[in-house]
Amino acid sequence: MRILVTGGAGYIGGTVAATLLAQSHSVLVYDNLSHGRRDLLPKGVDFVQGDIADRALLENLFNTAKSENKPLDAVLHFAALIEAGESMQKPEIYFRNNSASTLTLLETMLACGVHKLVFSSTAAVYGEPEAAAPIPESARLKPTNAYGESKLLVEQILAWFHRIHGFRYASLRYFNVAGAPEGPDGITRGEAHQPESHLIPLILDVALGRRDSIRIYGDDYDTPDGSCIRDYIHVSDLADAHLLALAALDKDAAGRAPLIFNLGNGKGFSVKEVIDSARRVTGHPIPAELHPRRPGDPAFLVAGSEKAMHELGWQPRYTHLDDILRTAWIWHQKRYTL
Repeated sequence: MRILVTGGAGYIGGTVAATLLAQSHSVLVYDNLSHGRRDLLPKGVDFVQGDIADRALLENLFNTAKSENKPLDAVLHFAALIEAGESMQKPEIYFRNNSASTLTLLETMLACGVHKLVFSSTAAVYGEPEAAAPIPESARLKPTNAYGESKLLVEQILAWFHRIHGFRYASLRYFNVAGAPEGPDGITRGEAHQPESHLIPLILDVALGRRDSIRIYGDDYDTPDGSCIRDYIHVSDLADAHLLALAALDKDAAGRAPLIFNLGNGKGFSVKEVIDSARRVTGHPIPAELHPRRPGDPAFLVAGSEKAMHELGWQPRYTHLDDILRTAWIWHQKRYTL
């Protein structure tokens, strides 16, 4: 298939684009490079720099592909802002970029006759879990930040597009994505943000001497060691799920129902367990400082991913935390020596 990957110059989008290429798909990446980088583009992809809010450019892209006898069969949509904290300071840019601009993309797809999409959603659509148990796809949807709400709005738009236009889509709700792809293509692609706010890159920065210590926000939660528990999924496992979802959409020509799946390991690791894992993997003591709880941090946030395993045949390969951290550590060391 010929696939358009929006946001394909980023960490997750680039990993998925590389996986598509490895399975003999043809890939066109569309990215405005506001957060993505050209050096994250896999070798062998075509690239167009542009924003998903630019309908004229999108229409030209779809129509040009058709006129060159390389029509686009589906879209994998990763282009989005992802910082929950920032979304509570500037909600307007999240609703414009994540929700309104995605609507522009969907309208263009309909106008150009492309009716298949795999959407990069998030566990943030669930908000505060109602119980300390893995979250199923049927759980209440009640985001606690504008980022989660901006993604939920897209899911609601997609449901109406499916109902009215027969639009076929898969919505993949990620939990905490981590690690780096292994092999030659993994050299230039790992988890990093500016400014950095995610736990594993912050911990590895301590091991690299770029930070003095890692902060633990609260050790009095109702969990075995008192720190928050989260579900971590390796980025390569996430990429595999996207290709399986795409194949499922292709098989379901009638588009009987939308595909909605959680993607996580299905088991949680506490903040202290992640730090201990990083100590084992890096051989660094990684000093930790205890700080008060942060408002809005749930004690337990773990995916119920049985549906993806049963319906897609998806099986995560990286189920041990040390293995996930090991790949991230290899990349983070290379990051400062390349």
